[in-house]
Amino acid sequence: MSRRPFNPRNIPAAPTAAASLIQGQERHAALKTRVHQKLLSVLNMDAVKAESRQELRREVQSVLEKILREDHLPISMTERNRLAEEILDEVFGLGPLEPLLKDPTISDILVNTYKQVYIERHGKLTETGIRFQSDRHLMHIIEKIVSSVGRRIDESVPLVDARLPDGSRVNAIIPPLAVDGPSLSIRRFGRKVLSNQDLLANNTITQPVITFLSACVEARLNIVISGGTGSGKTTFLNCLSRFIPEYERVITIEDTAELQIQLDDVVRMETRPPNIEGKGAITQRQLLMTALRLRPDRILLGEVRGGEALDMLQAMGTGVEGSMTTVHANSPADAFSRLETMVMMAKLDLPSRFIRQQMASVIQLLVQTSRLSDGTRKVTHISEVMGLSGTDIEVHHIFVFEQTGVGDDGRVLGRFRGIGASQPFMERLRVLGLSLPPELFEDVAVVD
Repeated sequence: MSRRPFNPRNIPAAPTAAASLIQGQERHAALKTRVHQKLLSVLNMDAVKAESRQELRREVQSVLEKILREDHLPISMTERNRLAEEILDEVFGLGPLEPLLKDPTISDILVNTYKQVYIERHGKLTETGIRFQSDRHLMHIIEKIVSSVGRRIDESVPLVDARLPDGSRVNAIIPPLAVDGPSLSIRRFGRKVLSNQDLLANNTITQPVITFLSACVEARLNIVISGGTGSGKTTFLNCLSRFIPEYERVITIEDTAELQIQLDDVVRMETRPPNIEGKGAITQRQLLMTALRLRPDRILLGEVRGGEALDMLQAMGTGVEGSMTTVHANSPADAFSRLETMVMMAKLDLPSRFIRQQMASVIQLLVQTSRLSDGTRKVTHISEVMGLSGTDIEVHHIFVFEQTGVGDDGRVLGRFRGIGASQPFMERLRVLGLSLPPELFEDVAVVD
């Protein structure tokens, strides 16, 4: 009998740690599916959904123990408790996403098909070990989210933008628009408005900046907050709203309600998408016209996206002073270009110079927010609108954040520098009884 010569390539390669992890996840998912299917055949799920989670947990554990004994499945008590909890999450919650939704430090949950789930924590994206069982499982969770807010998603309506009861914003897209399978994103918002102390602790702004902005809000200056996606525009608008006097009436208008205004006299409005027939949509522009009839002292437009930019500018210049809005832009100069483009979307064929003249006359302050390379969010510019110079809108920076480098730990290093406002700007504040000391603009705060 001849022996086969030794060849190292004939030895099967040992599974990598990543492969072992995936195999373990697949075994757990298969066991969970089997147990879940048997539970569905044993329990009347329509009846138990009305019961409390504690009562159903006892019932699930009882049935689970019976199934494990019958199938001779040796799993530890820790695994049994985990299995029972995941099954309860499938019944009451959003399945594999439930642990992520319970973590207050997570700001974004991004599902790239059933195989990948990413999260954003403290401004950084990381991949989790969470997986759905299949596209069908992910579709079930998406349908559960959509149906809970009275919406639908299918081949005829493959896009949905909705809001969860806790205020989180959900966007889902499914085939045929999603090529590789269903995808889901959940943008979460803090349950409390950041305090001044939180902004200082996070080095988002400095105390002189807070003092200056509080005076500007109280003086009823029209303010535009610009920034990129995820730079903290809405969060900062929430913070500025804290400086609005209690006796003023505020109306908020948003595509998806995210603002948390800490005032009593507030009317909150939210747009409505079209129905399955493509009818019944209510836009921000329609809500803005309605808001003007509700005697507002201020209007807070969550984000200007289209033709409502023209109506917002007109409102700011005709009695609703102190209004605020946000816009997607990477710099103060870009903010005005974006606003001009959106005013043109109103399709009134207004001359470009007229639009810029309108913006320069009604917008007094522009605040620029940015998400830096280390994931931190900062106010990088606070700029005064000086007026129209030729064909360009002239701005003067009052405070700026100057980045000086990056530390060994990847953190951005820099400083906040005060430059100072123009004399007419400071005189307007003084006339209203809001005098600010010149020393306010001399402080330099170093971030390291």
